[in-house]
Amino acid sequence: MTDYYKKDLAYIHDVGFSDFALKSAPGIIEILQQNNIKAGLIVDLGCGSGLSAQEFIKAGYQVLGIDISESMIEIATKKVPEAEFKVESLFETKIPPCVAVTSIGECFNYLFDEGNNNHNLTTIFKSIYRALISRGLFIFDILEPFTRGKTQGFKEGEDWIVLYEKEEDREQKKLTRRIITLRKEGNGYKRDEEIHHVRLYEASEITEKLDQVGFQVQSKNNYGKFNLLQGHKVFIASKSYNQ
Repeated sequence: MTDYYKKDLAYIHDVGFSDFALKSAPGIIEILQQNNIKAGLIVDLGCGSGLSAQEFIKAGYQVLGIDISESMIEIATKKVPEAEFKVESLFETKIPPCVAVTSIGECFNYLFDEGNNNHNLTTIFKSIYRALISRGLFIFDILEPFTRGKTQGFKEGEDWIVLYEKEEDREQKKLTRRIITLRKEGNGYKRDEEIHHVRLYEASEITEKLDQVGFQVQSKNNYGKFNLLQGHKVFIASKSYNQ
């Protein structure tokens, strides 16, 4: 069982933080259709609770979702029974032939399994490139270095409260998130805590790695009509014809 996105945080993320996935999905589907990809298998890396997969299925695609969190995959399997889901590291999973690979919500930044993969983006980008059909698309977003300082906040729902603290280490290009969850249980609340570390990447660094692998790359600040906050970047990488 992973120490990240355990049962309570997975539940809270699904019911209280669904906006990013649900607002990104229409723009991603639009990009796919504009590139004449109107059916076939989408591999969703870091699929979370299946929110994006749910929208891809509605649009007529098949979906394989991969996530390191057992609790997230448990929710996703119940939410989207039409899709297939696996509990695996996105850096270590074997990607089958597909029309598109997506990774929504800065998944490549996370250092959940750093000890196993050394965060070798070039290796995973090569794996994705090999799996895609000719003119297939790799669509994802990353978190860049940005002067965030130290911030704190909270959000609450009907049966939960989440408190968070975020601090960026500009020199190390890392962001640390401390997350405290309180979930209603009987007459009280159950407390849990997680600490997430993410590595921050310059957009130019990601573009260079994608170029080296053979992708044709565009970078944007939005998924269709959904504009991302400053410090986030969207990449649309296309596999060259007959490659």
